[in-house]
Amino acid sequence: MKRKITKELVYWKHKPSGRMPLLVYGARQVGKTYIIREFGKQHYKNVAYFNLETNESLSSYFAENIEPMRIIRYLETESSERIIPGETLIILDEIQTCERALTSLKYFNEEVPQFHIIGAGSLLGVAINRERYSFPVGNVDSLTLFPMDFEEYLWALTEEGLCEEIRIAFQCDEPLPAALHEKALDLYRQYLIIGGMPRVVMEYLDTKSFLTIPDVQSRIMNDYIADMAKYATNTESIKIRAAFDSIPVQLAKENKKFQYKHAQKGGTATIFGPAIEWLESAGIVNKCQRIEHGNMPIAVYRDLSSFKLYMGDTGLLTMKSKISQQTILSAGIIENTFIGFVSENYVAQAFANNRYGLYYWTNEGTAELDFVLQMDNDIIAVEVKTGERVRSRSLNMFIEKYKPAYSIRISSKNFGFENKIKSVPLYAVFCI
Repeated sequence: MKRKITKELVYWKHKPSGRMPLLVYGARQVGKTYIIREFGKQHYKNVAYFNLETNESLSSYFAENIEPMRIIRYLETESSERIIPGETLIILDEIQTCERALTSLKYFNEEVPQFHIIGAGSLLGVAINRERYSFPVGNVDSLTLFPMDFEEYLWALTEEGLCEEIRIAFQCDEPLPAALHEKALDLYRQYLIIGGMPRVVMEYLDTKSFLTIPDVQSRIMNDYIADMAKYATNTESIKIRAAFDSIPVQLAKENKKFQYKHAQKGGTATIFGPAIEWLESAGIVNKCQRIEHGNMPIAVYRDLSSFKLYMGDTGLLTMKSKISQQTILSAGIIENTFIGFVSENYVAQAFANNRYGLYYWTNEGTAELDFVLQMDNDIIAVEVKTGERVRSRSLNMFIEKYKPAYSIRISSKNFGFENKIKSVPLYAVFCI
């Protein structure tokens, strides 16, 4: 399946200067191994692939001596592939399981930068936060792969033409024809069920049915839970699981700020702080920080004690919350309260995919704006609505106080622009 990160991988390969070993981050099952191997097949003469989690002998070889040419010679023997600078892509998968392999990237960059090497791992972010890891700071490039966004999902459905129409309408603020608008909304509702995990998308493409989707999603969720037990102590894993399991409850509250008491009675930031950091580092959740002022730069106005947690994949949230598929697919009851929170999670996922920092704004407890984006030198207010009733006191208060260049209202309404508010349909968030 076509992924946007491929373009960034190609850019990395052809950097005129300063190309360093690349680390690819991302949650389990987002497609890192597949897309890196496909990139290697299409853009290199050969690929030398190694899984450091399953190949214990290779991991132990790194433990002895990490002189780059010594490692290269061993990798050639191990793979029966001649490793040629610029022509061979070396892939070290699950690199987080071998500390010395991660450290070796520093020496690959300093001593033999002509070799092209990519390290990837589902818990790479968790691993490098451990004190014992010697992370090669300043000696690696990095990319993050997220679950497939809605546009990538449409590509998988061979709806490239619809994507192009959506992008044109977004640029021009001109409504899509009614038939295309309704088709895109229907596909958006399907995406809320399926989400962006490639294995789940493939299941739908193979079966054209929603019935087996929860089974595949449950297996992915079980992989996450297994990682919590494997890569954290027993005490830590209990807290991680409790925080993770509480997310649907947290989002269903009128005040969606993460409250520790909903994870565990008597829970505090001291108890759950490391658990939430683990989930964020693993790419399983997206953290949206509260800001106190809508001024530039918004990052300096963060309230570190107030945040919302969204699931990294909206399809997994839908499955985990046990909301019925009929409710999501029924356009007539799209105003269902929990559907609103699922839609908000979808928007957070889309913004994370587009590399935006996630922030929301509150005004002394009287108003809450779903998202605030910093686009170059502009601060953009973003309100999310699930239906076509789009009046918003919070958005109006933010506009009155901070006077942004324009604002964005995301809803089921078609494209348009009026009173400095850009109307963006839910299916077009990937354009922002």
